[in-house]
Amino acid sequence: LQNEWFHQTDIISTVEFNYSGELLATGDKGGRVVIFQHEQESKNRPHLRGEYNVYSTFQSHEPEFDYLKSLEIEEKINKIRWLPQQNAAHFLLSTNDKTIKLWKISERDKRAEGYNLKDEDGRLRDPFRITSLRVPVLMPMDLMVEASPRRIFANAHTYHINSISVNSDHETYLSADDLRINLWHLEITDRSFNIVDIKPANMEELTEVITAAECHPHQCNVFVYSSSKGTIRLCDMRAAALCDRHSKFFEEPEDPSSRSFFSEIISSISDVKFSHSGRYMMTRDYLSVKVWDLNMENRPVETYQVHEYLRSKLCSLYENDCIFDKFECCWNGSDSAIMTGSYNNFFRMFDRNTRRDITLEASRESSKPRATLKPRKVSTGGKRKKDEISVDSLDFNKKILHTAWHPKENVIAVAATNNLYIFQDKIN
Repeated sequence: LQNEWFHQTDIISTVEFNYSGELLATGDKGGRVVIFQHEQESKNRPHLRGEYNVYSTFQSHEPEFDYLKSLEIEEKINKIRWLPQQNAAHFLLSTNDKTIKLWKISERDKRAEGYNLKDEDGRLRDPFRITSLRVPVLMPMDLMVEASPRRIFANAHTYHINSISVNSDHETYLSADDLRINLWHLEITDRSFNIVDIKPANMEELTEVITAAECHPHQCNVFVYSSSKGTIRLCDMRAAALCDRHSKFFEEPEDPSSRSFFSEIISSISDVKFSHSGRYMMTRDYLSVKVWDLNMENRPVETYQVHEYLRSKLCSLYENDCIFDKFECCWNGSDSAIMTGSYNNFFRMFDRNTRRDITLEASRESSKPRATLKPRKVSTGGKRKKDEISVDSLDFNKKILHTAWHPKENVIAVAATNNLYIFQDKIN
């Protein structure tokens, strides 16, 4: 429901397609996970390619209280990551600030009937009344989708978890908080291995924090993590068990002419994502998206301005705390295009081959089912054209922080506060 008075708990905090794109999971501030399933298209309704319907909803995390530190641990889902499908069931990892859970999502459409030791209503039968042996049979029933927690990985993070990433060996995954990165085995919950620790001996000397981390899509020994100083470190677990010393260090030298009071804040990286090919990685800072070649550390190979018109508005964005918003970014299935969010429910798409870019809006007004999205333009001063929006009238409460791109098709999911929009490219 489009309602200005929606509950804070309904705000979507993460969006993730599974490996096939068949399922789409969202997590929200209320600790719930909602999974949508792709509808099979039928011959007479071929336009339903991007149609997703609710498949399963479950409460993943509950609010907790840390009595030792007198801290409330909120239930908000920070990240969801799917595991590659091995059998009929699906598995995903979901995390709040402190605890990671492995969920199994499975279907049941049959139930056993005709037990020997109990009646149909479940009551135990008197053993002396059992005179014959029955073989239970499986009877069809309405489809039930069950979500059950298979593993709970707790008590390993002192600070807030900002990232989880499943390794390409499909056996291990990493979790990162502000100062440390841990490596887990999916089968082992009572211990993890600390692979990065940037906590200084004296906390007053703290100059940077870890903002995001991700495993390489093909090399299970390689991972990267980004920092609030705008740098990215690539580590190789073959070189040493403790990866405090990086193998590669990616940083773009700062242009002294554009230095300002806000330079450090806006250079903080809010997201890092490897390309599907594993050759590139993309980082998002406050005003731009950069694509790096893993073989070149001194500067990005591509830089895309997301909302350069906000550079003159940084002072008011600092005052209303928007400057600290953490925008995510994502690749399309073939790594030829990238997408990230902005304000006023705008999101941006960049074509890496043609270098063309587009601004689109996710809102009830502009997104009638089957309607084509119109490109949006923001005027930066001077005379405003008819269909342009002035910078001063942008709504900074409407922000798109979380987006996801289908791994194989041009279907995208965009979370705008408490609404999820799914768009597909138009079929002629």
